Amino acid sequence: MIRFKHILVPVDFEQSSRDALDVAVDLALTFDSKLTLLHSWESVAYAYATLPYVSADLSIAIEQAAKDQLSTLRARVAERLPRVEVTLTRGPPAFDIVEVAERLKADLIVMGTHGRRGMSHVLLGSVAEKVVRCSPIPVLTIRGGAPVASKVSLRPAHAPA
Repeated sequence: MIRFKHILVPVDFEQSSRDALDVAVDLALTFDSKLTLLHSWESVAYAYATLPYVSADLSIAIEQAAKDQLSTLRARVAERLPRVEVTLTRGPPAFDIVEVAERLKADLIVMGTHGRRGMSHVLLGSVAEKVVRCSPIPVLTIRGGAPVASKVSLRPAHAPA
């Protein structure tokens, strides 16, 4: 039987990544694995007179919001799984996910997929698809909105079910 010692879970804070995180926590509990939550974000560039410009204020705000959400998510996961860490990167998400998995020596990536089809898939692409194609380690994808049988609830205690 394969034993996963370190599971990487990329999160974008949407339902598909929360579903994947539920599965990853169950796997980590089963295998007594370490879990790392990763959020990767890209700069939003504005074109002004053909000069790309990224507002420092906007970048700082995006990064702080991501740190806050990661911290909240980490605290919720830590209630069930104390061996959880977080990593925040800035860059192309698919590239960062594979690079971080290799650097941290993760042996499994568990990630959500939005399940986009048609034109939205063509225009937006699929981070999960790129990771599956490029990753040297196994990738378990969880389709967002699919029923997930999990005992782990990552909703805040006061949130409605």
